[in-house]
Amino acid sequence: MIKKIFFFFIVSVLTTIFTNIISANNDKAILYYGKGCPHCANIEQYLKENNINLEIEKKEIYQNVENAQEFNKICENNDIALSQRGVPFLYIGQNEYYVGDTSIISYLENLKTKNIEKNDTQKEQYKSQNNNILTIPILISAALVDAINPCAFAVLIILMSTVLYAKGKKRALFSGIAFSISIFISYLLMGLGLYSIMANIETSEIFIKIIGTLAIIIGILNLKDYFWYGKVFLMEVPLSWRPKLKALIHSITGPIGAFFIGFLVSLFLLPCTSGPYIVIIGMLGEKTTYFKALLFLILYNIIFVLPMIAITIGVYFGLNTEKVEEIRTKNLQILHLIAGIIMFIMGIILIIEY
Repeated sequence: MIKKIFFFFIVSVLTTIFTNIISANNDKAILYYGKGCPHCANIEQYLKENNINLEIEKKEIYQNVENAQEFNKICENNDIALSQRGVPFLYIGQNEYYVGDTSIISYLENLKTKNIEKNDTQKEQYKSQNNNILTIPILISAALVDAINPCAFAVLIILMSTVLYAKGKKRALFSGIAFSISIFISYLLMGLGLYSIMANIETSEIFIKIIGTLAIIIGILNLKDYFWYGKVFLMEVPLSWRPKLKALIHSITGPIGAFFIGFLVSLFLLPCTSGPYIVIIGMLGEKTTYFKALLFLILYNIIFVLPMIAITIGVYFGLNTEKVEEIRTKNLQILHLIAGIIMFIMGIILIIEY
């Protein structure tokens, strides 16, 4: 029951945020006019011949009583005397209105000129802004989502158990470190490869919105695994892949094997860990230099493998792998909840701020 209430709360918040985003980006004006009014006809003709970046709702007041009452109410709220009320009347917002075709056309011409200048400057600003679109907090947040994902923990625990019981603590320590290094290298190389593709694609502000939407979807899917774990599908390694994955891990007998198997295992982990990584790489593709992208990806992947190294060291100093697995299993849904909330917030930030 509590989960259902929490779920509906999340949905309500999501709906509210998107409604606010839409309304915040929706510039709208009202044009009050009268049928047979020649000055109103001039405005109609002007709007047909010019592309104005302003949504205008048209309301006729000579024959529509409701519109006329609304028009008079707006005039009263803006302290417009009866002698100054007339059509065409363009209402922009509180204390901003234009009366008469000359006044309205002058305003629209000025708006059109400003939009042209704004678009030209925005193109230049957008190029420079995108160099800093990926901030350290966003990168760390995404990396932490990946770092706490249950898939990588499960793989490492199986690996440590296998080598520990077969070869002892020291060999398990080196195997765990070798495995973590292998995962780091493979993910870094995959990240650089995807970055090269993204960097060569012509992107725009819309692309960032798409990346933000992807982050929100990943967040919602993770939240689904908190509320209804195992239903429909999991944001983890597919069940059909798991026997092969376990067979690969059980074949490891030492550090060298762990290192090479790590590259193969990273492919199995992609369905579980690729979401946040793709979001970050998509942001890096937005005009970030190769060197800067490399530094960001190195930082991301260091954070990603830190829990693996921590568990490895913990097992070496006596941490029971069965206990670790028990903790992991017990907190699976909590991990999905944390990942879902972080990704959801990241997506909202991208959509609103960029």
